[in-house]
Amino acid sequence: MADVPSDAPEHCPGTSSDQAGKTSACQGCPNQNTCASGAVKAPDPAIEEIRLKMTSVKHKILVLSGKGGVGKSTFSAHLSHALASDDSTEVALLDVDICGPSIPKMMGLEGEQVHQSGSGWSPVYVEDNLAVMSIGFLLSSPDDAVIWRGPKKNGMIKQFLRDVDWGEVDYLIVDTPPGTSDEHLSIVQYLSSAGIDGAVIITTPQEVSLQDVRKEIRFCEKVKLPIIGVIENMSGFVCPKCKNTSQIFPPTTGGAQRMCEELNLPLLGRVPLDPRIGKSCDEGKSFLTEVPDSPAAMAYQSIIRKIKDYCSHSSIKGSVTVDLE
Repeated sequence: MADVPSDAPEHCPGTSSDQAGKTSACQGCPNQNTCASGAVKAPDPAIEEIRLKMTSVKHKILVLSGKGGVGKSTFSAHLSHALASDDSTEVALLDVDICGPSIPKMMGLEGEQVHQSGSGWSPVYVEDNLAVMSIGFLLSSPDDAVIWRGPKKNGMIKQFLRDVDWGEVDYLIVDTPPGTSDEHLSIVQYLSSAGIDGAVIITTPQEVSLQDVRKEIRFCEKVKLPIIGVIENMSGFVCPKCKNTSQIFPPTTGGAQRMCEELNLPLLGRVPLDPRIGKSCDEGKSFLTEVPDSPAAMAYQSIIRKIKDYCSHSSIKGSVTVDLE
């Protein structure tokens, strides 16, 4: 990953590039001599610090999607609630969507603050065994805009991973923004030595979503990030009253199932669209406990069982590699 300092010129090749300090864009940069010397190519010491910090976290799961608005944060929140429904399981939910943090609202934690302790930042707790961290807790108002360039966002993610005092955790769920850019590269790089169980990829049935999700899958392949499986969200609409199903987003190219068959990936399941899911998120409640017998809740539970089974059989060897120069 080619890191770009915050005071770098516009076309900076990045400190880890072979051209660092040597291109025309480097002329006049205050970092030119340091970059040209190769001194900055040493591994970021934070990677080892984070590896040591993460030894207390058994399983690490990234929730990804190339497309925004497909229900990624909604799934991250409900996955966390479902895992924490077992009182013997310690769960942590990390929101690395720096510019659009929605997890505080979905978890009923809007307005909460992060506190500093001797062992680092203390996360905010939904339950005794469910901890949450988000930049939303650091803003003075939910309406505040985070207008940051890449290096500052990367620094915030590094702080979340290195400085938050999670304690002993069974599952760390990482909710990411859409795309394959700064936040994704940072989270994979910083967790590269800590070992990531894999990624859960969220899509909706229509081709415009699947196109972007295929890019996310290529990203995972390039950085050697295991894919736990794909979830097709908003897969039909189930009327809460009559129980009939309608296709709101028709799978014109075969939907997630066809894509998974083509790419040899597991389809973890399909979650139907249910207006009560959005309502529960707005109210900061778990849809799985509010409407446990609904088709959507049963689909969630089936998917979550598969994820737990995957983690119980995964052998993490810290094999995630970032080589994106």
